[in-house]
Amino acid sequence: MSLSWFDLSGKVALVTGSSTGIGQAIALGLAEAGADVVCHASGEGAAETSERVRALGRRSIAVGANLSEREQQDELLKKTLAEFGRVDLLVNNAGTIRRSPAVDFSDEDWDLVLEINLSAPFRLSRAIGKAMIEQGGGRIVNVASLLSFQGGIFVPAYAASKGGLAQLTKALANEWAPKNVTVNAIAPGYIATNNTAALRADPTRSRQILERIPAGRWGEPTDIAGAAVFLCSDAAKYVTGHVLAVDGGWLGR
Repeated sequence: MSLSWFDLSGKVALVTGSSTGIGQAIALGLAEAGADVVCHASGEGAAETSERVRALGRRSIAVGANLSEREQQDELLKKTLAEFGRVDLLVNNAGTIRRSPAVDFSDEDWDLVLEINLSAPFRLSRAIGKAMIEQGGGRIVNVASLLSFQGGIFVPAYAASKGGLAQLTKALANEWAPKNVTVNAIAPGYIATNNTAALRADPTRSRQILERIPAGRWGEPTDIAGAAVFLCSDAAKYVTGHVLAVDGGWLGR
């Protein structure tokens, strides 16, 4: 195998939720592998990531869009295509979570989480997947979760959305594999990001989590970025419909 199999030069990537954490690490990882990157965030937060991508010598724009609103999902697509004309690599990373006992979980929170975590990835994949088929191929990577496999507690909408995202990954892969469009997912474990700051700051919960992780540490966003670069590259051209756990061994425990 040649390292050129991982070369993404000339590819255009769209990474949602790329202002910080996992999304930012993926955007930078793809850029380091040669890709130009559209950096998305819900507001203006992706500007820093986009600047860092350009510092690597790649083309990049930052696009703000609230993915809970379908009109803004469509705007994200329009701005991306207006600037670059195509998308070769789509990473559906943006997500949100709401915590509450199921008996108290509101319809509003349910609808919000499902829209951002599941419906938006479907709508973006549907539009970009069609274009990928027409252009002869592409790569789609969804960022799922350990809760694609487990139920969690106090997060019914999040668990449902991430379980659905794993199944959506497989369904699209089945349809589009003959068209040279691969669709895979990454299921991160416990990663040191803003979303897990409260857990890491709680001595009891942090200890319980670390005791369960065979690797003995929290993951870093760059651990996810490496998996994303692989799944977007020719090294993974025969990998599709797979949900890759990057969890330090959590699911194997």
